[in-house]
Amino acid sequence: MTAAPEPVRSEGPSVVTAGDPAGPKVIVLDPAGAGKHDELPATWRPLAERRGIFWCRITAGGALSEADDLLGDAGPGDPEITVVVSGPFAAEALQLVERHPGAAARLLLVDPASDAFLASGDASAANEAWLAEHDDVVAKLRDAGTDVRLIASSTESPEDRVPPPLPLGHPGVIAAVRSALGES
Repeated sequence: MTAAPEPVRSEGPSVVTAGDPAGPKVIVLDPAGAGKHDELPATWRPLAERRGIFWCRITAGGALSEADDLLGDAGPGDPEITVVVSGPFAAEALQLVERHPGAAARLLLVDPASDAFLASGDASAANEAWLAEHDDVVAKLRDAGTDVRLIASSTESPEDRVPPPLPLGHPGVIAAVRSALGES
């Protein structure tokens, strides 16, 4: 269950778009609500030169419906879709992608067990345990053609600067997304 959005974070558009919407797509499910001024985080802008980016601000009403529509409208032969999600919304993202078997080429997870990490102190172990806990759905998605991957975990390093989950605009997250997409 997702907590009620903060009023400041719920202001602004439900979805921020950039890039070519007819090409390969990246649907970002952002529980933190970045992009309230209708712009992608700066770290994501270069990726929009080659892909359509749909930054779904979960804190703003209607974002999840838009993501659901994008996946539901995908047909055979359409450009690939990648879904990226952070922390507290990971279980809902599994359900979203499961509703549209094979529509997403990838589901990329960032700190899906952020709440468990706070209790254990080991993000990598907590994230692996989260994946194991959701193994039945992950296996079903993989069987349908969706590559489900953990791409980033919080660390105690000064580069992270914030408690888990890592923000989706974090340079380490965008580097992991680029790597998963086969881009440098």
